Amino acid sequence: HDISLDTLRDGIGYVPQDNFLFSSTVAENIRFYAPDATMKDIEEAARKADIYDSIMEFPQGFKTEVGERGMTLSGGQKQRISIARALVKHPKVLILDDALSAVDAKTELNIWQELDGVFAKGASGIIVAHRVSALMHCDEILVLERGRVIERGTHEQLMALGGQYARTARKQENAEVGKDE
Repeated sequence: HDISLDTLRDGIGYVPQDNFLFSSTVAENIRFYAPDATMKDIEEAARKADIYDSIMEFPQGFKTEVGERGMTLSGGQKQRISIARALVKHPKVLILDDALSAVDAKTELNIWQELDGVFAKGASGIIVAHRVSALMHCDEILVLERGRVIERGTHEQLMALGGQYARTARKQENAEVGKDE
């Protein structure tokens, strides 16, 4: 109660599962929560979100209009622009709500490597995900069922426990192996 709502909002970067982009340029969509961000800041955030190279392939780069709700972009591109939008704020808390569900495994890994650097610099993360690959490196994982915590621990602890988390991880791993065959 001692922290103003503006201060609280300024310290949080949020990436929802259903990303909303405005009918504006890529740069303005990234800059939305950080109006004072420079082009250098925007480009750095785009690199961390693994969207920079894709943006540079657009006809007008960062000046490309994305259309209402980002209709000219793929789901993964929208998610990565939304991640860049959150990162350009340099938040103290980054909340990712199934924010990588539309990207492939290689892109997800690239983004997690960049986010590890963000977290190493003192930011905290709250990650909501259905994919175990998005949770493996978390300090603590809470497994919820019907709004209740049913398991809690690190990836290694939960795998050793052999419960719901471990079963889900094995199913997902088997599904990925099946794709490669």
